[in-house]
Amino acid sequence: MQYHLIKSTTGMFTDHPTPPGGHLSRRSRRRFASAPAGPDGSTPRRAESVAMQAGKAAGSREGGRPLQLTMKRGYEVLRDPHLNKGMAFTLEERQQLNIHGLLPPCFLSQDVQVLTILKNFERLTSDLDRYILLMSLQDRNEKLFYKVLTSDIEKFMPIVYTPTVGLACQHYGLAFRRPRGLFITIHDRGHIAAMLKSWPESVIKAIVVTDGERILGLGDLGCYGMGIPVGKLALYTACGGVKPYECLPVMLDVGTDNEALLKDPLYIGLRHKRIRGQAYDDLLDEFMEAVTSSYGMNCLIQFEDFANVNAFRLLHKYRNKYCTFNDDIQGTASVAVAGLLAALRITKNRLSDHTVLFQGAGEAALGIANLIVMAMKKEGMSKDEAVKRIWMVDSKGLIVKGRASLTEEKSRFAHEHAEMRNLEDIVKDIKPSVLIGVAAIGGAFTKQIIQDMAAFNKNPIIFALSNPTSKAECTAEQCYKYTEGRGIFASGSPFDPVTLPNGKTLYPGQGNNSYVFPGVALGVISCGLKHIGEDVFLTTAEVIAQQVSEENLQEGRLYPPLVTIQQVSLKIAVRIAEEAYRNNTATTYPQPEDLEAFIRSQMYSTDYNSFVADSYTWPEDAMKVKL
Repeated sequence: MQYHLIKSTTGMFTDHPTPPGGHLSRRSRRRFASAPAGPDGSTPRRAESVAMQAGKAAGSREGGRPLQLTMKRGYEVLRDPHLNKGMAFTLEERQQLNIHGLLPPCFLSQDVQVLTILKNFERLTSDLDRYILLMSLQDRNEKLFYKVLTSDIEKFMPIVYTPTVGLACQHYGLAFRRPRGLFITIHDRGHIAAMLKSWPESVIKAIVVTDGERILGLGDLGCYGMGIPVGKLALYTACGGVKPYECLPVMLDVGTDNEALLKDPLYIGLRHKRIRGQAYDDLLDEFMEAVTSSYGMNCLIQFEDFANVNAFRLLHKYRNKYCTFNDDIQGTASVAVAGLLAALRITKNRLSDHTVLFQGAGEAALGIANLIVMAMKKEGMSKDEAVKRIWMVDSKGLIVKGRASLTEEKSRFAHEHAEMRNLEDIVKDIKPSVLIGVAAIGGAFTKQIIQDMAAFNKNPIIFALSNPTSKAECTAEQCYKYTEGRGIFASGSPFDPVTLPNGKTLYPGQGNNSYVFPGVALGVISCGLKHIGEDVFLTTAEVIAQQVSEENLQEGRLYPPLVTIQQVSLKIAVRIAEEAYRNNTATTYPQPEDLEAFIRSQMYSTDYNSFVADSYTWPEDAMKVKL
């Protein structure tokens, strides 16, 4: 049990018991900071109280370090990743917390601790070993983990998320060290609300949930898919400043159709085929209701790596009822459109002037296509004309009218045309100016296709967005080489810089969803948005594109440098909040006078807190009993 100082309505500081995350329990938060729930079940919040809960008004020590009080003592402190500072505890803290003697007689600053982790990181040669090193750090010292991540986000993001997280998921049973999130199975129906109470934190503002059926480009990994919500939420904090103790990873285990996993004696999930149909839908319905009942209608629920058959269906089912979005559909769409908007500054025309061809017609492709239509409409083009600009290729070839077995989503982009199967022939026939790969077919963009794109266009736009790297449709080097340096390239996974024959070095842009979901989450949480519309993702794309400088474009970058990602996330959050207040969809009131300062106050600090309370003496005659 911890104590966190919060200023009451009388202006006095009061201490209240809180769970180990260092924040108020839901009961205390409701009592001292929250307005009554609205008729729709949402929880309006007073902006002043929320700012105080961020720790700004929680009292501080010298140097502005927030004071953190805890009832824990001894080894319990060192076992709690929210509290543990390792050898950064001062002598006074060690004595007061009863941990003196449990640590070596050495006192390290947090910066020195970061250097220690970096040295250990560099000693390792396997990215999977590096992933395990960082996850182990997260399990024992949370603030140091995020300090390390934010010290060089460009270096560590490929380890904690794509592409290494895909490898980590494939070996998740071997890499599993301790619980980090909730595992809810199809056999737990009727008990999900009770299971949520098992989680040690009572205030949850963001959940990432998966059923493990379509993990990146790797397919059905079942329970091993838990690595995705864990990695995603780590980036919520590292890139967006969302407090980690207010985030919850969830794995919905309904079985797996992966025979290799079912036969693996070390597999840690349910050992039967996937259960589908009504039982599956009942599980999802109960989960959504239990989450909002426990954490409020404002709790953000991000769907991640669900199969195509469920992704669109569940998004349409829940989007207007809950605060939810699907990152594979909407997040991917937003980052792809951001790259296209930035590319327009090179091609010197409008998005509606382009013809777009997708290799792939799954949830990512359809999400991008729908947002492109929305962006073209914003330029003044009609919806029907915008749709005509977009072509798609799936596993059966070009999507055309009259072709059998088209889903409702695919049929929207079916045009009058002869059926074709070969991608090279399709590119020659359609002559697109934009080619986007999202089918996870490595090498799908052949030398001939790339050369044809360069023949049709002065600056062909080629996005190889599939993850992990082995599934990329082409490499950055292939794109630049076969277009003679004229290609505009972006990828889903990172690629090394490419030096052209003329000596110019290009830095390929990584269209990673991490440019999108942390800022969206921060904005939604800060203003208490109840529903997340498509306009949020077009706004996000516009903000990201605006952060790309002319110098970035000249270097081949279509996205702002990753080192600026927290600033980008903040700008996204501010724009989302501004529009929410303008449209009367926010629930955090009164509206803060300075939205940016208010949102900054909500962001997680990676700096250590102090555990030493103020002490002082009274005059001796004030305590002396006179006889």
